Amino acid sequence: MDPEDFKQMAKEAIDYIVDYIESVGNRAVLPNVEPGYLHHIIPKEAPEHPDDWRQIIPDIEEKIMPGITHWNSPMFNAYFPGGYSYPSVIGDLLSSGIGCIGFNWLLSPACTELEVIVLDWLAKMMDLPDFYLASSDGPGGGIIQTSGSEGILVALLIAKHKLTRQILENDPSLDENTIKGKLIAYSCDQSNSCVEKAGLLGSMKTRLLQADNAGRLVASTLLDAITQDKENGLIPCFVVATLGTTGTCAFDDLSEIGPICRREGIWLHVDAAYAGFICSCHKCCLYMPGISLSNERN
Repeated sequence: MDPEDFKQMAKEAIDYIVDYIESVGNRAVLPNVEPGYLHHIIPKEAPEHPDDWRQIIPDIEEKIMPGITHWNSPMFNAYFPGGYSYPSVIGDLLSSGIGCIGFNWLLSPACTELEVIVLDWLAKMMDLPDFYLASSDGPGGGIIQTSGSEGILVALLIAKHKLTRQILENDPSLDENTIKGKLIAYSCDQSNSCVEKAGLLGSMKTRLLQADNAGRLVASTLLDAITQDKENGLIPCFVVATLGTTGTCAFDDLSEIGPICRREGIWLHVDAAYAGFICSCHKCCLYMPGISLSNERN
């Protein structure tokens, strides 16, 4: 593909995207296909010679679209969709075209610094405490993860490392692996399944505590679990409080959970992936009391 071919195909691809976005409401939300349908219409071996690029978009419509669940349809009411606005599509195009990898500052200064600046914008937009900001005097600053699930896993690993290091500094004679084997995490049984998966991947015991009648994790339930586990020789390390559970959009009571975590020296992560963005509307910030007692949020 030469530059002129690229320009022509890009125009056709953008036209297709626009048509798709504007008409997605006319498509059936769920695909009417059986598992393995694509194996019957896609060659089992990669082609020896490339297809004409003019055939790509017809192939997408004829072979791929029948197997797509249209998350961005106005009729799709299961989960929140990914970003698909025109600005986000253009952003993806520019990012792919530049093709930089920003895993440290030297390899892409603009990429690294822009991430920090924009996430400070986001924190300010949601009225998060100053310690969340990279521009503050504290340890704050945001990092873009691939998903909320990965954000929880990263937070768990940080909490695990931090508490293990603190315990060893206080008593160097202790065995590091023994300490890690006693660490335990807590969340509500209405929290996203990624919390339990983070515990498995991060090798930390995880207790899913029973929600109250409103679907929330309440302080008394958490405190009872912490007390019981400490009596059994475990070390409470990590709590995930949810702002907007996936099932019922319940909000755990941060104003009561936060002081317990602060007093017990437990890392408090706030999972706000589903409904936390409501706090960009200042009238809705009443849903975030106690956020200043958290360590971080996704």
